[in-house]
Amino acid sequence: MVRGAYMEKERKRAEEMGYPSPIQPTKEASDIDYNESLRYCMAHIDEIAFVCGTHNEESSRLLADLLDQNKIAHNHPHVYFAQLLGMSDNLSFNLSDAGYNVAKYVPYGPVKAVMPYLFRRAQENTSIAGQTSRELGLIIKEKKRRRL
Repeated sequence: MVRGAYMEKERKRAEEMGYPSPIQPTKEASDIDYNESLRYCMAHIDEIAFVCGTHNEESSRLLADLLDQNKIAHNHPHVYFAQLLGMSDNLSFNLSDAGYNVAKYVPYGPVKAVMPYLFRRAQENTSIAGQTSRELGLIIKEKKRRRL
């Protein structure tokens, strides 16, 4: 499961082509429904296996809490957390360190094909853009801790 990454682009396309926007009206509405989808999957864990693809700490915390509340093992084979390689590494590390299943996804292909995707991800995902300076601070702090 991923949160809508192309909200502005899809909304503009719908307007240009004269059809109702299929996109959530706000990021907040998207966040609410994403979290509801996590609750739904957890309520049906015997029938559903899923990957929570997000850099959003609140959604990741929610899923971790839901696993604990339902007394489901952190490493249950139906539940994975995933982030794009190089983004939210602090989140991935801490989840993995706590025993959760974590994957880092890597866009693969010719640079000419992959770079536009990565640029779109950085542009469209405002939560990542806001986390960049925070992540840099965490990296600097960790380097100091390791005395590098």
